[in-house]
Amino acid sequence: MSSVLDSVWSNWTERDVPDLTGRVAVVTGGNGGLGLATVDALAAAGAHVLVAARDRPKSADALAGVRERHPDASLWYVPLDLGDLDSVRAAAEQIRSNHDRLDLLVNNAGLMALPERRTADGFEMQFGVNHLGHWALTALLMEPLVAADAARVVTVTSIAHHQGRQVDPADPHLRNGYAPWKAYGQSKLANFHFGIGLQRRFEEAGVRAASLIAHPGLSNTDLQRRTVREGGGGASAPVWERLAARTGMSPTVGARPQLRAATDPGAHGGQFYGPRFGSFGPPVVLPILRRWDLDSGIRVLWEVSERETGIPLEVG
Repeated sequence: MSSVLDSVWSNWTERDVPDLTGRVAVVTGGNGGLGLATVDALAAAGAHVLVAARDRPKSADALAGVRERHPDASLWYVPLDLGDLDSVRAAAEQIRSNHDRLDLLVNNAGLMALPERRTADGFEMQFGVNHLGHWALTALLMEPLVAADAARVVTVTSIAHHQGRQVDPADPHLRNGYAPWKAYGQSKLANFHFGIGLQRRFEEAGVRAASLIAHPGLSNTDLQRRTVREGGGGASAPVWERLAARTGMSPTVGARPQLRAATDPGAHGGQFYGPRFGSFGPPVVLPILRRWDLDSGIRVLWEVSERETGIPLEVG
């Protein structure tokens, strides 16, 4: 009943983020768009925020902007290229060497509907960055996550997960029939399955860590513009770019579902947050749909992710 009422009446904003003094947070892709809005809100609430991103100059500018808005902000930059497992390992090692506990991990970074290309490890780029890179980072940060009092892992999916297909173990990188939107849908469904599957692992291990998922709706960020710049997404990409520019939510508003999942004291592991009206609106708890293939999707994703990365995700 509380979720139903919440979905009707919620007007939650970043002003509702509780005091996070003493908490340590990692945000991937925290140097722009939804990630930067998330970093800004966490830093304003007193958290020590590690901005894990690939572009160092862009990150320096982003952190300077946060410090200008919040002079007391506690921030640190961690180089991270989710398309390169060596970079993921190095980032995780840097975080672990400086922090024996981690209160929050926001798996935010992502790519959308790009032309076919490969990561440094030979993975299809969208599946590699959106899911496998985050799988590896989460697995390698499991020790400090479990060591925290009640850590949260928030994985950002998309409404496009409804169009995604479960990963095919025989062709996870879509070598036989690549299409930009097909790859994007697969990666976002993988994010969905990962977030729910991780919560199950936490529960089985009896730890206090929680895993939640969120989607931002239609937000006006560089995501759509990059798809157009790089020639992906076909004829529909410019349409989505114009739609986002004219009607999309600002990054601050679009980040609220993941921010609420990360910080709301009333949020619980396994919950899914998104805009009330699908593509826009305040952040609310959404129902978990696509249950017919949920168990098999999670099982296959775990098998493929461990096989492809060579990194097991072990809790406890």
